[in-house]
Amino acid sequence: MTQTLLSFGHGYSARALSRILLPQDWRIIGTTRSEDKAPRLMNEGVEPRIWPGADMIPALNAATHLLISASPDDAGDPVLAELRAQIAKRADQFTWVGYLSTTGVYGDHQGGWVDENTPLTPSTSRGIARVKAEADWASIDGLPLHIFRLAGIYGPGRGPFSKVRNGTARRIIKRGQVFSRTHVADIARILAASIDKPNPGAAYNVCDNDPAPPEDVIAYAAELLGLPIPEAVDFETADMSPMARSFYAESKKVRNDRIKDELGIELLYPDYRSGLRALLAQEIGA
Repeated sequence: MTQTLLSFGHGYSARALSRILLPQDWRIIGTTRSEDKAPRLMNEGVEPRIWPGADMIPALNAATHLLISASPDDAGDPVLAELRAQIAKRADQFTWVGYLSTTGVYGDHQGGWVDENTPLTPSTSRGIARVKAEADWASIDGLPLHIFRLAGIYGPGRGPFSKVRNGTARRIIKRGQVFSRTHVADIARILAASIDKPNPGAAYNVCDNDPAPPEDVIAYAAELLGLPIPEAVDFETADMSPMARSFYAESKKVRNDRIKDELGIELLYPDYRSGLRALLAQEIGA
């Protein structure tokens, strides 16, 4: 039987997963809010659905697997807001359901370590919304739910090089600040490994092995490019948008042992240095 992934909010990470599954003869149906993005998805082998708007019942009827990348909004999780009853009715139809959450659910730990058993104590509105969405998905009886808490995502088209090149990169310095991050290729491999080895109810932290201060990442990118290291700017006096500033409200190091121990993952990019070197090599080779 053809395995069919229905992907809600088929964006950056989901598209990377598609590149693994499509050569294995999967059928992938992906939603997008924009008609302009539909041709690109089609060219990648994905069947696009413009949603909200499209009738999703035929796609739900066909799906063996669900992936939810859509972010919650003020009204909660957008997929559940419209389709909860239909999904709940089909709970035993699905082999695997994946929900892409964020490490922001853990809140601030002042640079300390967290793992999947750490209590969820978010301090930002985004983190609070994600905790609620995780709980709402988990409340559907019989749904084979897997939660993936993603750290900061980078990869092709999403790296620091363009800002370093055009002179807009800044090294924001906040004492003790560390972030975890993950390359999109490793996200896709972790999702694929979970699909191959379902464990309903599991939550996985998706990040590399090397939580690091953000200013170190910018400095290394400049070093790779052979450009001057951007000037350091103190966080307290830096001109930043409220959204950008909110990311610095939380500092933690995220453990990733579970993806290795349960899913057998060996990261392609175990730290930002290997990831940035690969990105630059890819840019040069393109």
